[in-house]
Formats: sequence, C-alpha cells, structure tokens
Amino acid sequence: MIYITGDTHGQYDFAKLIRFADAHPELTKRDFMIIAGDFGGVWDAKTLEEDLRPFERLPFTTLFVDGNHENFDLLNAYPVEIWNGGKVHKIRPDIIHLMRGQVFGIEGKTFFTFGGATSIDKYLRREHISWWAQELPTYEELDEGIANLKRYNNAVDYIVTHSCDERALWYPPLRTRTFQTDVYPENHMLSNFEDIVTYKHWYFGHYHMDGDLNDKKTVLYRSVVALHP
Repeated sequence: MIYITGDTHGQYDFAKLIRFADAHPELTKRDFMIIAGDFGGVWDAKTLEEDLRPFERLPFTTLFVDGNHENFDLLNAYPVEIWNGGKVHKIRPDIIHLMRGQVFGIEGKTFFTFGGATSIDKYLRREHISWWAQELPTYEELDEGIANLKRYNNAVDYIVTHSCDERALWYPPLRTRTFQTDVYPENHMLSNFEDIVTYKHWYFGHYHMDGDLNDKKTVLYRSVVALHP
C-alpha cells in the first residue's frame, strides 16, 4: 500500500505517523508513506541518529520530497542514487528523499516529484543554520523535470510536491487565508506542470491545512490518506 501525508517537521508533527501505524498493524516495510515536504528529519548533524530513529522504527518505508524547512547542506551531502527510475538520496534503507524533477515507478504507479518552496519566515532565520537558499527550486531542476516527463509522454499517475501551482491558490480552502494566495517563484514553476502533464491526482503540503481543492488536487497536513484510485 502507498499512503501520503503532509509536513512532519522532524518530531514536531510526527505523532500522526505513530497513530496511523498503531491503527494499521498490518503495515510492513513493503508499504510506503510519502511525506509531501518539510520532512525535517535531516536537520542537525549532531543529533541526526536520534532524529532519524523514530522514523526507522515505523513499520513502513518513508519517502519524502523536500520542503522549505530542510537542512539542504546536510541533505545534499548524501550521494545521489537511482531508485525505481529516479534520483534519490538514501538517508537510510527505509528513509528515502525523492529528488526534484524525477519520475518514479512504485507499485505499478508513476509519481512525479518536485519539492521546494519559499519560507515566508526566512527573515527570522539564519542562513545555513535554520534557512537555506536551496529551498527554492532552480530552472535547471525545472528543465530536468520537463525532460523526464517527456520520457513518459507527459503522463503520470500522481504528482507530489511541497508547494502548489499558481491556479491552485485560488481554490478553497487555500484562498480563505489571504497570505497564502501570494504567488512565489515555485508557484510559477509548478504551473508549467499543470499546463503540460496529464495526471490522476496531485498532492502537496506546505500550507498547514487539509482538504480537497477539487477532484484532482489535495492539500495535506495532519491527514494521512491512501492514494486516490
């Protein structure tokens, strides 16, 4: 089985995964939980083992796209590997970072991934300590994503991102919060994929809310859901 949820921020929003695991004793490491950015488990080299241990104890394999609240210096120090057709950082055998602009084949389904977003609170943070410029996707990553999608005739089953495309900002529940309708560079970038990709469903996090925008887009935070069929 494949499930998906929103931001975990390391241990801050981790309890939902424990509750889900407790409610599903049948889960094994052959099952997958996708976190739609702000994983936060790779944050401090000094406490890395301690920070990752709770995720390793979960009964399923954790996959995540990066958000804006990640230590990119530490995350990008891991070697790039190919896993299920796309580039990853294998943090642990059962904790895997799905890199930007990649297409993965998982359990017979195709997933396009594109992490990153703008931290609206970056003025309160310190570079290379609590904020990293690499949070913002680059046009090289955008071009790589477009090229990878062409290999699949611009059609995938699922899109998983941290932020969302520009048009999604105007759907409820996002438009109910004025500050969240501000358009950032990553929203423009993700709009490219909305324009060219045929997909079944698009999941994203970042906005700290849960809900279906329409029958093809879902924002996640506290909810843990199975993939739309």
